[in-house]
Amino acid sequence: MHFFFVPTSSSSSPSPANTSSFSLSFLTPQIPENLCKSPAKIHIGTHGISGQSFLSHPTFSSKNTYLYAVVDRSSSGVFSPQKESANGEGEESNTEEGVLVVRRPLLENSDKESSEEEGKKYPARIDAGLSNIAKKMPIFEPERSESSSSSSAAAAARAQERPLAVNLDLSLYKAKVLARNFRYKDAEKILEKCIAYWPEDGRPYVALGKILSKQSKLAEARILYEKGCQSTQGENSYIWQCWAVLENRLGNVRRARELFDAATVADKKHVAAWHGWANLEIKQGNISKARNLLAKGLKFCGRNEYIYQTLALLEAKAGRYEQARYLFKQATICNSRSCASWLAWAQLEIQQERYPAARKLFEKAVQASPKNRFAWHVWGVFEAGVGNVERGRKLLKIGHALNPRDPVLLQSLGLLEYKHSSANLARALLRRASELDPRHQPVWIVSIQDSVWLLFT
Repeated sequence: MHFFFVPTSSSSSPSPANTSSFSLSFLTPQIPENLCKSPAKIHIGTHGISGQSFLSHPTFSSKNTYLYAVVDRSSSGVFSPQKESANGEGEESNTEEGVLVVRRPLLENSDKESSEEEGKKYPARIDAGLSNIAKKMPIFEPERSESSSSSSAAAAARAQERPLAVNLDLSLYKAKVLARNFRYKDAEKILEKCIAYWPEDGRPYVALGKILSKQSKLAEARILYEKGCQSTQGENSYIWQCWAVLENRLGNVRRARELFDAATVADKKHVAAWHGWANLEIKQGNISKARNLLAKGLKFCGRNEYIYQTLALLEAKAGRYEQARYLFKQATICNSRSCASWLAWAQLEIQQERYPAARKLFEKAVQASPKNRFAWHVWGVFEAGVGNVERGRKLLKIGHALNPRDPVLLQSLGLLEYKHSSANLARALLRRASELDPRHQPVWIVSIQDSVWLLFT
């Protein structure tokens, strides 16, 4: 619909009040030829605005009406396209005087044209959005004709979400504590769940394999290690190394060599693989090969106290004691808190009858690890063996106080009391040791010898 404001006053006789009258014309939206027909007029009076000045000065201010106008000089006040075509100067005459015509823009055509332009302007953006949606869609959708059992199992598997990675560390620690308390069944259940949730992690396989080995379930441990190597795609050197130790324990030396080799290939910086392989060759009498493997371990893994200690023991066995002392010193420099290096060095000095140096090394050992039962035990037996019975008894008692559930310390203390003190006190100590560990055979042997000696005396 078009709105026309048509002035009805004559320009020759202006109103003394300087007012003009406008008629509001309503036209139906038809073709331009119908615009010349007589429209219905509504007269609206405005004051303070002159029609002649408004036509001659079409400026837009706060006092004027804000309408875009098309002016016609016809007396009827309606734009006539026929008169414009007859007179070539229609446009110039229209701008001078005529009718203010306000046309409303056609929205239907403009909407269609704007939509077409937007469709042509942004086809790439729409295609990019559709491609992103297509990437998120599954390629293969499950068939609707699946059996009820398979669909329920799949739904249960989807419902069972995978726990966070921190739960793996917590579960491994819990299994370690349970295994330390001899609760192997509970530890096995936890580790089996860890393997089910995280099959690509090698730590549950190693922990469960060690627990099975402690229970003498060697065949199950072997199957587990093989499964672990397959799950980790052969990239976990710890599983290879544990499997090699198991095969060496079973006497499969050739197979153990192959597995140690696989461990070093998986990770050439895995020092336990080089050290374990060298120990295997030492037991087989291949000393030169063992030295070569230990040298490779130092080359790829850097300075390590266990490799230096093993090399020092080889030098001591060969009679090169200065070389052995140098290597023991390097081992203690690598790790000053390595009690095993201090004890091995002290035993070398005992063999050379350098007792003051051995005592200093024993002091270093107990300072490095105050609760180490081996340090207190070896030092106490050494002092008792060289004649310092009181000092040996004191050291064994300190070791027993720090490790009250260790049967070896009680056994050595019982033998010391049996030789240098009372047999009744020795029996009490040996009985206590047998209660702590009934499987500790030396305790029973000493008790039987004591009983036999009492029968024949």
